[in-house]
Amino acid sequence: MDRNAERCPWCGTDPLYVAYHDKVWGRPETDDQALFEKLCLDGQQAGLSWITILRKQEGYRTAYDHFDPEKIARYDERKVEALLADPGIIRNRLKVESIIRNARAWLAMRDRGESLSGFLWSFVDGRPIQNRWQSISDVPVTTAEAEAMSKSLKQRGFNFVGPTIVYAFMQATGMVNDHLVHCPAHQPCRELGEADSFFLPSH
Repeated sequence: MDRNAERCPWCGTDPLYVAYHDKVWGRPETDDQALFEKLCLDGQQAGLSWITILRKQEGYRTAYDHFDPEKIARYDERKVEALLADPGIIRNRLKVESIIRNARAWLAMRDRGESLSGFLWSFVDGRPIQNRWQSISDVPVTTAEAEAMSKSLKQRGFNFVGPTIVYAFMQATGMVNDHLVHCPAHQPCRELGEADSFFLPSH
């Protein structure tokens, strides 16, 4: 049997997209900076396809100092203009400025003693939600958990974090396992999320 045919159909056959599906999407991520990068990149996706952003991921890392919030928070108008001229990213002023705004929001959280990872994972009680979808049509575009996370992020000053964007972020970072049950990645992601060593205390 061709196991490629069993993958979640959304990744198609593009090698970059297939590698992302197989090695990244749905695997639990708990590193603050990696979560910050992914949240920002999902916001860049608004109105576009994820593969468009995925192809520019390295461009974003170069342009935004590898998503170091300390550096990003200090960006001034001259830096914004330079970013708007950078073909390696999406040159939309609102999206360019959103990453700067999000960096400042994260630093404000940190200064209050909040862990970004602990905060985000608290919406699923510190463990991935294990779904068992049979068909891509079964997978929701948002959930109550995503709605709550979106609202809380906005209250903390983040933007481009609507519920649909946030749910895509939760899927990608393994807060929910939305690989279809027949997908070869479903069980490995389930095992990662159920490991005793994975549990994160809620913050």
